[in-house]
Amino acid sequence: MSYWVYILANTRYGTLYVGVTNSLERRIFEHKAKVARGFTAEHNVDRLVYFRGYGEICEAIHFEKQLKRWRREWKIRLIEADNPHWEDLYLQMMSVGPLHPALRVPVFR
Repeated sequence: MSYWVYILANTRYGTLYVGVTNSLERRIFEHKAKVARGFTAEHNVDRLVYFRGYGEICEAIHFEKQLKRWRREWKIRLIEADNPHWEDLYLQMMSVGPLHPALRVPVFR
């Protein structure tokens, strides 16, 4: 199983949100659809600008907690190291197929 730490933004250099999940595709879809009322829905924070995968939930939670304590400038540097234009990585991620094996569409021959 894979676990994901992710950062969402509403715009470039805008409001940031850090989260952890076991299904990045599902969770980002929920943020975009504003399924849950809360911070991300209220501030329109739904652009996936950074994510990192982990094999163990303890590692993912540990990094998420560290990241939440980071200064804003550090988070921006982390994002821009891999995503300098703050593109929505969800769109790219969904165009190559699911990250989680359980979400793959079966191939029938």
